[in-house]
Amino acid sequence: MEIIQYLHTALLVSDLDRAENFYSNILGLPKVERVLKFPGVWYQIGSFQLHLIVDSQAHTELDNREKWGRNAHVAFCVADVEAAKQKLVEAGYEVQMSASGRAALFTRDPDGNVVELSQLS
Repeated sequence: MEIIQYLHTALLVSDLDRAENFYSNILGLPKVERVLKFPGVWYQIGSFQLHLIVDSQAHTELDNREKWGRNAHVAFCVADVEAAKQKLVEAGYEVQMSASGRAALFTRDPDGNVVELSQLS
């Protein structure tokens, strides 16, 4: 077997409107058209896609509450981690800075999925 490309990550969300607000309005991800019939939304980030799939029972618990980065998570690169932190905090989202000291933070979407935002040096 030879894997030749990374296509997407799918996250379960319980409330599509609430999730779309986080991913579209807070994170600013661009939506793309999808043809599937079940509820969800897709985002395009470079050659990578993020698929949100509705499951009314969706909610992610943290295995490691001390260090959110040691839980399953999706990571995105941001131009300015401090600006991202400010936007998230102003919108009422908790933020945990990376314990490694690098310019990165972790937050959680409305269903508890961990999202890393990292600034490249």
